[in-house]
Amino acid sequence: MTTLQIWLAILGMTAITSLTRALFLIGGKRMILPPRVQRALRYAPAAALAAVVIPDVLGTPDGLSFAFSNHALYASLCGLAWYIWRRGMLGTIVVGMLVFTGLRLFT
Repeated sequence: MTTLQIWLAILGMTAITSLTRALFLIGGKRMILPPRVQRALRYAPAAALAAVVIPDVLGTPDGLSFAFSNHALYASLCGLAWYIWRRGMLGTIVVGMLVFTGLRLFT
């Protein structure tokens, strides 16, 4: 890409971002979403988190892997089990990292 193309891309992304964020302020009146849309938006954070985490956990350089060599998958499952059992975020992180490190060192 040329320098001009890079600057045009930056300016274009700035304009699009500013426009989409400003639309809520430009309207002036408070807009109330229909109940059906409000119910659907409750699932947006979980869907976004799953879209980021699942490919990272299941992905390997060779593609998707459920093999025992996929340490991130089994560490994530152990962390999830800990969270379901104890409901503690710090413990979840510690268990996940301990399992991940153990698998990396001993398998």
